[in-house]
Amino acid sequence: MQAQMLAPAAVLVVWSLIMLFWTAGTRFPAMAKSGADLKDAKPGGRGQDLEGVIPDKVNWKAHNYAHLMEQPTIFYPTVVILAIMGAGALDVTLAWVYVGLRIVHSIWQAMVNVVSVRFLIFVLSTLSLVVLAVRAVMATLFHDPGVLV
Repeated sequence: MQAQMLAPAAVLVVWSLIMLFWTAGTRFPAMAKSGADLKDAKPGGRGQDLEGVIPDKVNWKAHNYAHLMEQPTIFYPTVVILAIMGAGALDVTLAWVYVGLRIVHSIWQAMVNVVSVRFLIFVLSTLSLVVLAVRAVMATLFHDPGVLV
């Protein structure tokens, strides 16, 4: 069950990279079209500096990529803990639900970005993560090594 538990995390890593390339693939042409040039960027400049310079719809992909670097950092160790401790079918299902909802969230934010719908998708994914986190705590706090002997 360890590989099955780790698979959703691996998929989310790949999805995060897809969002990174999608961000770059839309931002660089938008920057060129707007006349913005990396050579003109001031030292210490950040992606947020492009707000108002390139179209909002282009920046939505970058916003989502940033989101994928936030909450999923809690998901990854949770998945690893459960894989080490012995994940059950419910854990694997919840991990896939989380990843599926994060991918839907990404596509929605990158393409449509109606915040009320995006927030609902976020809440549903967060609920699955909460259950996974609680199950990880239970798996570690209530683990009895004597049972394995």
